[in-house]
Amino acid sequence: MRRFTLLVMFISLSVIGSLIKIPFTIGSIALDSAPAVVAAFLLGPTAAAVVASVGHIVSALFGGFPLGPFHILVAIEMAALLYVVGLLMRRGWFISSYICFFIGNALIAPLPFVWIISPAFVLSIIPSLALATGVNVAIAVVVSKTLQRVWGERHA
Repeated sequence: MRRFTLLVMFISLSVIGSLIKIPFTIGSIALDSAPAVVAAFLLGPTAAAVVASVGHIVSALFGGFPLGPFHILVAIEMAALLYVVGLLMRRGWFISSYICFFIGNALIAPLPFVWIISPAFVLSIIPSLALATGVNVAIAVVVSKTLQRVWGERHA
């Protein structure tokens, strides 16, 4: 019951983060990923994947679904990325997991849109994705380090 309660709490925090938008090219780039990264730290890869995918869909909903049905692809990408981040954290590779999240979210996740929409679109969203991802990582690092100090170790 404790894990389920924490999962629902992280989904709720992701929904709140989805309301904090990064004002650049499209309206679905927000601070919804930080709770998913912290969920990877505390609950493991599966919970992080759920939080990330739900957080992205809600962020897209609040942003008006600017990419239409392609947000399902982005939610799947986010789930896969956070699953990998969770696996890295489970092994204790925290710095590598943060770097993997940054590179995966800011640079690799937009790549399918080179062929779906256009290369110009991808180049235009990379700065806002990089900024949002950097802020999400910074929040997650601070929260994770604080929780680690309070509880003494990772609880995944």
